[in-house]
Amino acid sequence: MNFFYVLNGKTIKQILIIGIASFFTAWFFFLGNAVQVPVFSTEEGPKAVYKGEKDIALTFNIGWGDEKAEPILDTLKEHGVKSATFFLSGSWAERHPELVERIVKEGYEVGMLGYEYKDYSELEAEKVRKDISLAQTAFSKLGIKNIQLLRAPTGHFDQKTLDIAQKYGYTVVHWSIDSKDWTNPGTEKIRENVAQAKKGDIVLLHASDAAKQTNKALPLILEDIKKKNLKLVTVSELISNAKTKTEEIK
Repeated sequence: MNFFYVLNGKTIKQILIIGIASFFTAWFFFLGNAVQVPVFSTEEGPKAVYKGEKDIALTFNIGWGDEKAEPILDTLKEHGVKSATFFLSGSWAERHPELVERIVKEGYEVGMLGYEYKDYSELEAEKVRKDISLAQTAFSKLGIKNIQLLRAPTGHFDQKTLDIAQKYGYTVVHWSIDSKDWTNPGTEKIRENVAQAKKGDIVLLHASDAAKQTNKALPLILEDIKKKNLKLVTVSELISNAKTKTEEIK
């Protein structure tokens, strides 16, 4: 009988260990799915925003291309959308001053997407600073000097990026909903990806030429947002006077 209880105790212990391991594994994958792309902050230091508390913000990245930005601006105007945030690379802005001027004149917010399309997480600190500085110069020459938002060009960043952005006075902005429009999966799939959006979400879209289906999907996206009675705002409006959500760098 004693031998039986020893074996039983070991078995129970093994089951408990396996159960605990399984729980934390499931929890890890749950968090990975709940937040599509990790967003980081230091415990006491600079933070990257990926979500607010109410309303919804459409954001458009533009890093290159001559064809897709203007039709998207036309569609936004046609549907009466007065609030959106465009993250522009400095090099693209230099080549398309007329489109930058239109974005500003039509009341849309401008955020910075660096200067060149480089992965900040793979660059040395000095090169990140140089890229941001080049972008600052480019926008300054275009008369845009009050940019407060920065998005890492590839979406990848680390604590180094956050520290540098803070020194330059920028808030790093990520996203909570990825449309995956740059993969050109079809307008219905883009719509489906964005349809997950709810209050407080920051939606990633693209107006670069690689995203060939975004403009066709946009009216469908706007229709869905309207049905949910969500108000479209800029990123700055979304995160102002709200408890923003961050995730700590470990």
